[in-house]
Amino acid sequence: MDAQRREIVDGDIVIHGGCIVHVGAPVPVASGTQVIDARGCLVTPGLVNTHHHLYQSMTRAVPGAQDALLFGWLETLYPIWARMGPAEMRVSAMAGLAELALSGCSTSSDHLYLYPNGARLDDTIEAAREIGLRFHPTRGAMSIGRSAGGLPPDSLVEREAAILEDCIRVIDAFHDSAEGAMLRVGIAPCSPFSVSRELMRDAAILARDKGVRLHTHLAENEEDVAYSLERFGCRPGQYAQDLGWTGPDVWHAHCVRLDPAEIALFARTGTCVAHCPCSNCRLGSGIAPVRAMRDAGIGVGLGVDGSASNDQGNLLAEARQAMLLQRAVSGAAAMSAREALEIATLGGAAALGRTDIGRIEAGARGDVAVWDMQGIEAAGSWDLAALLLAGPMRVRDLLVEGRPIVAEGTLVSTPLAPIIDAQRRMARALAG
Repeated sequence: MDAQRREIVDGDIVIHGGCIVHVGAPVPVASGTQVIDARGCLVTPGLVNTHHHLYQSMTRAVPGAQDALLFGWLETLYPIWARMGPAEMRVSAMAGLAELALSGCSTSSDHLYLYPNGARLDDTIEAAREIGLRFHPTRGAMSIGRSAGGLPPDSLVEREAAILEDCIRVIDAFHDSAEGAMLRVGIAPCSPFSVSRELMRDAAILARDKGVRLHTHLAENEEDVAYSLERFGCRPGQYAQDLGWTGPDVWHAHCVRLDPAEIALFARTGTCVAHCPCSNCRLGSGIAPVRAMRDAGIGVGLGVDGSASNDQGNLLAEARQAMLLQRAVSGAAAMSAREALEIATLGGAAALGRTDIGRIEAGARGDVAVWDMQGIEAAGSWDLAALLLAGPMRVRDLLVEGRPIVAEGTLVSTPLAPIIDAQRRMARALAG
């Protein structure tokens, strides 16, 4: 995933100080160097996840929400999420990030838009530090409850002044704009149907004043578009443009129902999209026009979305699903395995405003995934680089900033068993 999209056979990658310093021909190994033998493996950049709700890993496969469309799904889950607190937020984030790491993901965003019972964005940030992934948390928000015509219950909304104050707090406390940053914070009001126009506009102004990125849900399904037309008198793309939510510092989740004019608007303004194919299928939202977006020049990354609407967090599987859906709509040549992998790496990096990740070349950060091609999944494959057609769905080794997070298929940055036990215990408590 360099500028030439080189595919190197029997080469070496050298990482020093968290940064890739050599890619290509084998080099002598200096004394004391840690060596990972990747013979028989495919090596790719670490994958980049551009949309998630990590707290939802606590509420997978909830019976009442398994077969609902978006709005009904939310109405079922809101009361359950309202019973969560700081401990649940931290544990669910650790579980979700660990699952991502095992799927080869080295960088993840997170859209946390509800803060019940004293929960804060800080809880997920602490979890990411323990797992060791590069993290882009966004301070989400909901401010219009059911009594005011919104979708969420009143118990889950916040005052808009308090929302903006906390956005400033978390940016000042955690955001790192430096090259190679492990943590960058964004601002992310939940959606047009859960916050006011004023908050959307003020959030955009604040983000640009602070130099951080903007994120929200947009045009996720037909209900979403109908709501925009009824409440705002315009389509979602026009709503976003009117409130300052287009530009190279913005990435929107889903965009399943963008029309040609909205696609042209996003391409013209440099606005990016987080494509979440499994969630879109799970909720019956439709198939996003990714081929048209890419052809227009829109930056598209992938997102697993929340584990309550997927209900998994495997980013490599998401890339395969994206490829297959575009083929189902537009034919077998609509998206190759290599292009889908590019969306999962370089595409995700672009959506998050990163030029230092998503690629393997000198100067990039040492975020590398190693896939064992000796197993049954790739046996008989004539093209090992076509990982999404025939290959493992779980990574063998994952390095972030040159540090091992997964080794020989096992999470090594922190013990996994206590996370699983805590997640199960807390999920049982939530279920009563």
